[in-house]
Amino acid sequence: TMPTQNHSFIPEHTLLNDKQKAEILASYHISIRELPKILATDAAVKDLEPNQGDIVKITRESRSAGVSTYYRVIINK
Repeated sequence: TMPTQNHSFIPEHTLLNDKQKAEILASYHISIRELPKILATDAAVKDLEPNQGDIVKITRESRSAGVSTYYRVIINK
């Protein structure tokens, strides 16, 4: 099977380090609980081996919108 990270329809997913997590939360004036959630077992992130509480940066490209960035917090259930 092909790794999902290499699939053309799945946008780039990147785990943030602790410094990046703090910067994102501070820049948006939010807590980690306010971020949308994504399961650690989701096919798009499971190869990253995320832990609960990690934040994933999702970068989507489109012809009409250019590049859009989204953030999700990892949950186990």
